Amino acid sequence: MQDKILLIEDDKKLTQLLSLYLNRNGFEVAVGHSGLETEQLLKEHSPTLLILDLMLPGMDGLSVCREIRGSYSGKILILTASDDDMDQVAALEMGADDYVCKPIQPRVLLARIRMLLRRKELPDADNTQHSAAIKKQDANLSQLGSLSLNKLTQRILLNDQLVNLTPSEFDLLWILVAHADQVLTRERLVKLTRGIDYDGIDRTIDNKIVLLRKKLNDDPALPKRIITLRGKGYLLVSSEW
Repeated sequence: MQDKILLIEDDKKLTQLLSLYLNRNGFEVAVGHSGLETEQLLKEHSPTLLILDLMLPGMDGLSVCREIRGSYSGKILILTASDDDMDQVAALEMGADDYVCKPIQPRVLLARIRMLLRRKELPDADNTQHSAAIKKQDANLSQLGSLSLNKLTQRILLNDQLVNLTPSEFDLLWILVAHADQVLTRERLVKLTRGIDYDGIDRTIDNKIVLLRKKLNDDPALPKRIITLRGKGYLLVSSEW
């Protein structure tokens, strides 16, 4: 069965080119050209993934993302012509799972789409089911001090409080915890989380680190839990949890 993609992009020539390219690579694609029609098109097509341009007429991509994130459980990939890190951070904060910068390289876009669609989220289960899964899937649980991660349900508890992360943020945190007290380069984190080689420009990992620190109560001005080692990479400090 083909995965369905909804592409919302006001540049009609780009929409046509991307739609044709994605069709040729096995996806069923529906299109729209305005932020205002996104919610209705989601209801009509029930796509697995939404590709959403940041700058749209009627309602911009950030506003659309904020409006639909509570009701739309699929993946959201933002297209942006902005090289401003704050725009990219804002998109991730609004619930986007990833972003691709313009001008778009079709093969890069395809790689990002395939990576997002490989992340399978399991539905919530009751506590009894959780307990059974825990006993059988120890490899899917991780405990570090007051931080607890369940890979099966993508639930994170910090000091017994639920932390809401996007699937891509969870993936990054899982990797950092699995390699606690080890320096992980940006190149390695990009490869592990997105399945592509680092291009020397992409700042997705950096932006997600900023969001993780914020959500995990780590002082962004002087982080202690997830620290940056200049010129080397990132390190999750096990003793700070």
